[in-house]
Amino acid sequence: MITNKCTVPGTPLSDAELRLIDAYWRAANYLAVGQIYLLDNPLLEQPLAKEHVKPRLLGHWGTTPGLNFIYAHLNRIIKRDDLSMIYICGPGHGGPAMVANAYLEGTYSSYYPSVSQDKAGLQRLFKQFSFPGGIPSHAAPEVPGSIHEGGELGYAVSHAYGAAFDNPDLIVACVVGDGEAESGPLAASWHSNKFLHPVRDGCVLPILHLNGYKIANPTVLARLPESELNSLFVGYGYKPYWVEGNDPAQVHQFMAATLDVIIAEIKAIKAAAKAGNTARPQWPMIIMKTPKGWTGPKVVDGKRVEDSWRAHQVPVADIQANPAHLKVLEDWMKSYRPQELFDETGKLRAELQTLAPTGDRRMGHNPHANGGKLTVDLRMPDFRAYAVPVVKPGTLEVESTAVSGKFLRDVMHMNAAQANFRVFGPDETASNRLQAVFEESKRTWMAESIPSDDNLACDGRVMEILSEHTIEGWLEGYLLTGRHGFFSCYEAFIHLIDSMFNQHAKWLKTTRHIPWRRPIPSMNYLLTSHVWRQDHNGFSHQDPGFIDHVVNKKSEVIRIYLPPDANCLLNSVDHCLRSKHYVNVIVAGKQPALQFLDMPSAEKHCTKGLGIWEWASNDQGVEPDVVVVCCGDVPTLEALAAVDILRKAFPTLHIRFVNIVDLMAIQHPSEHPHGISDKDYDLLFTNNKPVMFVFHGYPWLIHRLIYRRRNHDNVHVRGYKEEGTTTTPFDMCVLNQIDRFTLAMDVIDRVPGLPNAAHVKESLKDKLIEHKLYVTQFGIDMPEVSSWKWPY
Repeated sequence: MITNKCTVPGTPLSDAELRLIDAYWRAANYLAVGQIYLLDNPLLEQPLAKEHVKPRLLGHWGTTPGLNFIYAHLNRIIKRDDLSMIYICGPGHGGPAMVANAYLEGTYSSYYPSVSQDKAGLQRLFKQFSFPGGIPSHAAPEVPGSIHEGGELGYAVSHAYGAAFDNPDLIVACVVGDGEAESGPLAASWHSNKFLHPVRDGCVLPILHLNGYKIANPTVLARLPESELNSLFVGYGYKPYWVEGNDPAQVHQFMAATLDVIIAEIKAIKAAAKAGNTARPQWPMIIMKTPKGWTGPKVVDGKRVEDSWRAHQVPVADIQANPAHLKVLEDWMKSYRPQELFDETGKLRAELQTLAPTGDRRMGHNPHANGGKLTVDLRMPDFRAYAVPVVKPGTLEVESTAVSGKFLRDVMHMNAAQANFRVFGPDETASNRLQAVFEESKRTWMAESIPSDDNLACDGRVMEILSEHTIEGWLEGYLLTGRHGFFSCYEAFIHLIDSMFNQHAKWLKTTRHIPWRRPIPSMNYLLTSHVWRQDHNGFSHQDPGFIDHVVNKKSEVIRIYLPPDANCLLNSVDHCLRSKHYVNVIVAGKQPALQFLDMPSAEKHCTKGLGIWEWASNDQGVEPDVVVVCCGDVPTLEALAAVDILRKAFPTLHIRFVNIVDLMAIQHPSEHPHGISDKDYDLLFTNNKPVMFVFHGYPWLIHRLIYRRRNHDNVHVRGYKEEGTTTTPFDMCVLNQIDRFTLAMDVIDRVPGLPNAAHVKESLKDKLIEHKLYVTQFGIDMPEVSSWKWPY
């Protein structure tokens, strides 16, 4: 039951102001309904006929009037106080609202001149919505002012905080639907207020919109007692202000009074912090309770629509075949009195135009919502200065990610003044050996601290919370508003954000083809603590499948790197941080591992993406008998050890050793821009020799990537086969048959005529038995395995 009440008393709007803001709201509602329903007759100057209505009705009405209401009131406060504000539309299916408001403020027509401020423009605005050749139904990338499509629910609040970090003058209004509020990622993201610094960062104004219903059910939060819901958000650390009602005249006054108080409170919080108050503030939020489908049809066919789940999508359907429904639609649209809102040319009346902010203060045109306009390139140290001195390949052990941690530390230092770089991770920065960054900056932390805490500070630049969803949302919001970041995560658990990656990759793909959208800094993932070194944590921590998931996305967006050592990792990190508008995935181990390439060699190798390692090959001047290919740090180690076994057992065997750092280089160039030509592929891999391919991930991914290449039937791939447990590092390789002994036997099986082959193979089988007996007795790998070095 909705009643008309408000936390803040008062009627700050004059009669004239109330009339105008209500008219603006009606105009937005009218445009929203027109987008869902109309093909023509945009101002209803003729009696509405079925020919004027779209034959296929798509869109969501239920949340839209509330979104329009909020937008109108935010415009008022922006204009009055000259605020910089963006609008995150959590219920992104309310796309009609975002398009309508961008159109009313003039932004939409400036980006899309054909959707002009007249009758013809209105007709195009209406027809294009959810229509072939038009625009999507959500707050999609095509919508000016949007950085959050909202098609998949749960990320509005984390996106909002990501946008606010390091943007001290920005207010991010974040509307959260009460359906979205039931999602796990959204629930965790309320804790983001413990990481927001009131001086260094901007402000997030969450607006929980309780309209009571999802697609077919009531929402949980809308059915909680007011005191219980209030306590929930006080417990989260917020100061809730309630705005509730179904009488527009009263609710307009409620919202205006509430925003007046909240904006003053935000200014006071920031002023107190600048004066030295270091306590975590209790940031304000709004809980707005209004009917779902507010101002729409109250009853259709004898069933309640407004303030029910039936208002969620298209409240009046079957227009073409049901004249009564056509009349309901016409009466509904006429209830907004469009002739009072638009002049005879179809343009919004001048007195209503004055309600919207102008220039960059328009939420649809705020540059923070087109973050590439504000991007400042990172100042970068020379990665070569951090090089591991590799004098002889395969003899020196180093923690590769620890080397890159020092590089990231100095990236953070060099960009401290412009405050546009942060490191993100779910409580794993030190675990992933990136602890050097703490020499430059501590972890961000605004909650309570005790003396024994380690590396916590209210002004830290390392973002950690044990919620991969929140971390991903923060970083996406940070990137979408033009800044740079780096996300390290355990490889197996990056899967938690599979669908968030999907949405971000789709955003990048779409915006690449929207001329007014500027490129933004890339999403950079470092996946470490990977499958081959999770022997101690066991099967639950062993999963390299994220790269399979990434490969499904458009080649113009995704990049995947598997550097074999520290110097190649440095190259990869530097390259990714400099890039724009990609998703870069780097997979690299954190444990001490053999190093193979000095920096000049690593730089050439990473530039090419793949190539022959001459020092590991012995086919110079002749055709190889076999090509051994590896991709990933542990596969590289095992492939080299297998080559050592083969060269000692078969001195006349000619082996070509190929390493791949850029996975997509093996694709055909028609499939990925990094792919090599068929001619170059055949030169490297031959067109008739056996190819032993040792891969970090699932082996079938390689077959998928090279299915068009010649000699495909001769390619034998070893990789992770979903065999795992708590065991030793080498035993993980044995379980999945990427170990050196199995690889050597694979070559013996595929190269005919090797002398003494049967005896060598028997000795390798014996080695596998010795291994199993040794690890089960001593719990560690055999010394000949764990202490192996490249001997040549």
